[in-house]
Amino acid sequence: MAARGAGRVSVLLPTYNERDNLPLVVWLLVRTFSDSGIDFEIIIIDDGSPDGTQEVAQQLEKIYGSDKILLRPRARKLGLGTAYIHGMKYATGNFIVIMDADLSHHVRLFYVLKQKEGNFDIVSGTRYKGNGGVYGWDLKRKLISRGANFLTQVLLRPGASDLTGSFRLYRKEVLQKLMEKCVSKGYVFQMEMIVRARQLGYTIGEVPISFVDRVYGESKLGGNEIVSFLKGLLTLFATT
Repeated sequence: MAARGAGRVSVLLPTYNERDNLPLVVWLLVRTFSDSGIDFEIIIIDDGSPDGTQEVAQQLEKIYGSDKILLRPRARKLGLGTAYIHGMKYATGNFIVIMDADLSHHVRLFYVLKQKEGNFDIVSGTRYKGNGGVYGWDLKRKLISRGANFLTQVLLRPGASDLTGSFRLYRKEVLQKLMEKCVSKGYVFQMEMIVRARQLGYTIGEVPISFVDRVYGESKLGGNEIVSFLKGLLTLFATT
C-alpha cells in the first residue's frame, strides 16, 4: 500500500440529512477503492443534520475503521465552500475528491485514471460533453441547470463545459490555493473554483459522467440558491 499522503485520495463528503444514502455511498466508495488498490480516506462533513446522519457516520467509523472513515461535523449549515475548507484541515491525501453524498454520482475511479493520463491539476466530471447526461430530473431542473451553465459560458468563458457540477478531483495544493482565492460559500462555489483555476493557469481535464437524481431525501436546490448563483455569476463577471 502507498505511504500515507503519497498517492492517497481523500474524499470530502458534505452531508445534510443523508442518513439513508450515506451507508450505501460509503460502501460503494470503500469497495471501489479497495478493489483498485488505491489508498483512501473518506471525510464526512455533516452540518448538524437533524435526521441522525451523524449517528450513522459514527457507526460507519466503527465498521470500516477511523483511518478510513472520519466524521468531522459542524454545528449547522454554513455553506458548501466552507464545508470543503473544514474537511481539508483533516485530509492527509495528496489528491482530493469532492462529490455529493446523495448517490447522484457513480462511484467509479475515472477521475483518478484521467489525472494520471494527463497529469492534470483538476479533473472535473461533465454532464454536458461526450456521453455525459442527467437522469431523473424534470424539465424545470434541466432548464435551470442548462441555463446556468449557458450563462456562465457566455459571460466567463471558463474553458470547461460543466461549471455547476460537484464531482471533481484536485491536487491538494491546488485546492488549497483556490480556496484562498474563492469568496463564494454556496453552490456558486463550484463555478468560482473553475474560473479561478483558469485565471491561475491550472490544467483541467474533463470526463463525461451520468448524473442521476437522488434516490432518498430532497434536493437542497431552492429559490435562495438560484438567486445566490446569479449574484455570484455577476460578481465573477465583474471581477475576473
